[in-house]
Amino acid sequence: MSDFLPSGIQLSYLVAASLFIIGLKQLGSPATARQGNVLAAIGMAIAIVGTLLERQVVSYELIVVGIIAGSILGTIMAKTVAMTDMPQMVGLLNGFGGAASALVAVGEFWRYLSIPESPTPDTTITIVLGVLIGGITFTGSLLAFGKLQELLPGAPITFPFQQPINAGLAIALLVGSAYLVFDPENFPLFLALVAISNILGVMFVLPIGGGDMPVVISLLNSYSGIAASVAGFILMNNMLIIAGALVGASGIILTQIMCKAMNRSLASVLFSAFGSSGGGATTAAAGGAIDKTIRSIDMEESAMMLGYARSVVIIPGYGMAVAQAQHAVRELADQLEGLGVDVKYAIHPVAGRMPGHMNVLLAEANVPYPQLYDMDDINPLFDETDVALVIGANDVVNPAARHDTASPIYGMPILEVERAKHTIVIKRGMNAGFSGVDNELFYKDKTMMLFGGAKDVVAKLVSEVKQL
Repeated sequence: MSDFLPSGIQLSYLVAASLFIIGLKQLGSPATARQGNVLAAIGMAIAIVGTLLERQVVSYELIVVGIIAGSILGTIMAKTVAMTDMPQMVGLLNGFGGAASALVAVGEFWRYLSIPESPTPDTTITIVLGVLIGGITFTGSLLAFGKLQELLPGAPITFPFQQPINAGLAIALLVGSAYLVFDPENFPLFLALVAISNILGVMFVLPIGGGDMPVVISLLNSYSGIAASVAGFILMNNMLIIAGALVGASGIILTQIMCKAMNRSLASVLFSAFGSSGGGATTAAAGGAIDKTIRSIDMEESAMMLGYARSVVIIPGYGMAVAQAQHAVRELADQLEGLGVDVKYAIHPVAGRMPGHMNVLLAEANVPYPQLYDMDDINPLFDETDVALVIGANDVVNPAARHDTASPIYGMPILEVERAKHTIVIKRGMNAGFSGVDNELFYKDKTMMLFGGAKDVVAKLVSEVKQL
């Protein structure tokens, strides 16, 4: 039995890793995402049981207490956090993952201080990497959480000599880490490296605006995976190495997808303070030559336009998420389909505050998966669309991204709703989006504004459509 135990543990890790990979693959489609999540959870349960069979476990009592406390906290968060607050929760969980990895590195360093043996250079490097990546992930994620939760200003926060200070901190971290390899028992230096890592996490997210939070969330998610993988090397745990590598790789890939969807490089996201104009709407490069006439529409006319259309494309945005209007939107779509209208949903990759935000919200309202269309699939269909219904979206439908070379969002792929025969925009007011850029779509001849909160307006539209 004792000879079989190590092999059995490694076999359980192999099964868990396989379930992680299959689950990750299934998360790529809304139709299989729930099943993929369940498979990944089963894989994690198997990995935990396998780890608990290790002979190096010191205290099962403390582990059980931690599992119970974490399970209770996780259940409460899952049950109580609104879907609109999911980006904040993801950011917070990324931070917890980074903190856990950093604490593992700190614990390993402390263990070496209590024994006569000094850590080898490769062990010291691994410990430093764990502290560095884990610390940056922890404080960076907390700051991202604060911005998303509006505890801190969502606009980029900059100050004089910010980049030189960041460069100085990075150099100090590199020099201190190199010195620690040759003097691995220098406890004050180690504490200084821990402090610098956490400060760099704050400095990393501070100049990034709310409009770039989807990219930041993806990147920090990748960091948390890399930190977990480093912790696996510290603990010599193959399962932790594999799981961390999967999270790190998928996070990097998702970050690249987000950057491509915004037509921006990762460097510009991290260092250009996008949106630092502070929300004041800027006009197009044509010097404000756009006709600023607003064409409004009332509820009854909107319902008639939607109800008698052959095809309607709904474009959800963060305004829909804030208003929790997804269920009302689904009800409106059901009413329109009852009248013979073909209804589709156009999903932009960076709509909302995290990747897949709109997909998750619409899935919560049981919107049929075949009705969800990616940007590349829906754009060719707008020419044949009678009515495009924009609900709380802004920058992702701004035509300035296609022609205004002076616009901050120039080159960003957008949902080309202006090509539809008619466009109805549901919006509280004329405020600019995250980018601070005035939206040319609102002034187009074929665009009509329907002002009001998304949930209230859509509910009234449902009532009007029922009377047709």
